[in-house]
Amino acid sequence: MNPILRPATAADYPAVLALNLEAEALMSPMDEPRLAMLDRQSAYHRVVCDGDAVIAFLIALDQAADYDSPNYRWYRQRYPRFLYIDRIAVAASHRARKLGGLLYADLFAFARERGFDSVAAEFYIEPFNEASSRFHARHGFAEVGTQWVADGKKRVSLQIAPVTTQ
Repeated sequence: MNPILRPATAADYPAVLALNLEAEALMSPMDEPRLAMLDRQSAYHRVVCDGDAVIAFLIALDQAADYDSPNYRWYRQRYPRFLYIDRIAVAASHRARKLGGLLYADLFAFARERGFDSVAAEFYIEPFNEASSRFHARHGFAEVGTQWVADGKKRVSLQIAPVTTQ
C-alpha cells in the first residue's frame, strides 16, 4: 500500500461519513449537513487514500471557527490560538498501518507552518478508550482537563500537545 494524503473534497463526503459511522462509538455522530459545515469551518481537512478509496480522514478547526461542540468551546475559552482535532478515523481494514500517525504528523507540520503553538484533542475516559490514550501520549499530548459530555453518559480527557514536540 502506498497511501496518498490529500485535501478532502465534497466528492469524499460519502467515504468520510462511512468511516465516521464505522467509528461512531468513539466519536460523535455526523450526517452530511454537519460534515459540510465542518468542512467549511475547518482549517485542516485531509483524507488518506489507498488507490481511489478513502481509508482515513482528519478534520481540525482553529480558534476562529463558529462551532457548537462543547469540547471545542472548552478550548476556545482557555486558549487564544490552537488547532482542534474534531475527529479522525481510519478504516478498520487499514488500522495498525500508522495512518493515524501519518495524519497527525501532517497536521503538526501544517500547524508549525502556520505558527500555531498547540494542538488540542480529546478522547473518552469513561468509557475508557485505551488505544486513543496511548496514541495521544505517543504524540506528546497531556491532559489539561476533563468534562462530561453526551448528557453525562461519557467523560472526555481534554488534551493539548505543543506543536514543537512533533
